[in-house]
Amino acid sequence: MTSGFEEREKSFEEKWGRDEELRFKVHARRDKLVGLWAAGEMGITGAAMEAYARDVVQAGLAEAGDKAVFQKIRADFDAKSIARTDHLINTKMAECFETAKKQVMEGK
Repeated sequence: MTSGFEEREKSFEEKWGRDEELRFKVHARRDKLVGLWAAGEMGITGAAMEAYARDVVQAGLAEAGDKAVFQKIRADFDAKSIARTDHLINTKMAECFETAKKQVMEGK
């Protein structure tokens, strides 16, 4: 028989697991959305646009964080001489985060 404390602890662990899964999904979706935006800014279309978005997601997974995604996009813009400010990139990342959060919560 489990005590109330053990049940409560298990409940908290399950909630933490669900929260972490949602956080992961939101960030992965955000990275895809910002990758699609960046690809469009660079004139990349079609299958190459989707491939670029996957590369951005992979960058976020490799270093687990906003910094890696930002640095990839910044470097790619610089390599293609795309004049976009750091502020714009960060703003788009924030906008895409809000969109991703909404989409994930709605189950899209």
